[in-house]
Amino acid sequence: MAIVRAALDWFGWRLTGEPPAAARCVIVFAPHTSNWDFPLLLLVRIALGHHVRYLAKHTLLQGPFAWFFRATGAIPVERSQNQDLVRYLSEVFASSPALWLALSPEGTRKKTDHWKSGFYYIALEARVPVLLVFVDAARRECGVGPLIELSGDPERDLEPIRAFYAEKRGIVPENESDIRWKP
Repeated sequence: MAIVRAALDWFGWRLTGEPPAAARCVIVFAPHTSNWDFPLLLLVRIALGHHVRYLAKHTLLQGPFAWFFRATGAIPVERSQNQDLVRYLSEVFASSPALWLALSPEGTRKKTDHWKSGFYYIALEARVPVLLVFVDAARRECGVGPLIELSGDPERDLEPIRAFYAEKRGIVPENESDIRWKP
C-alpha cells in the first residue's frame, strides 16, 4: 500500500479512505470520463488489498494484451449480444466466498443522460453491498467511499450514491454522466 501511495503521490494524486471488511461487494467506480481512469482504478485496486474483478469489452481480452487484462481481473463481456449478466454474475457471487466486482455504471467514457442499472440489480440479486470508489480530478484524489446496503427501492438507494458523487469531478468533466436511472 505504501508503494501505491508513493506512486500516486509522485503523479500528484492522493488516495483516501479505507477498504471495508466486506468479503463480497459490487464496486461502483465513477465518474468514468477518461482512459486515465483505468490506471487510477488499478492503483486503487492494489491499495484495497483485494483481487478486484471487473467487466471489460471482450475485444480487450483478445490479441497481444489479453494476458494483462486477464491478470488484472477482467471478465469479458460481448456488449452486442443480450446476455443475462445480472443472473450470471449473481450466480458467480453465490459460488464465491470472496468477490469484489468493479463496474462503471456509465458504461462508457462519454457523457450519457443516465447510469446503467446493472450494478444495482447485480448487488441486489446477489445480496451484497455496494462500495463507492471514486476519482476526483478537481482535488486530485481517488479512493474509497462508503459501503451501502441496498433496500430494493432503486430511487431511494440512488440518493446516497448521487450525494456521494455530487462533488466528484472526472478527468474530463464534460463527459460526466447524469446520475439517474434510464428515463
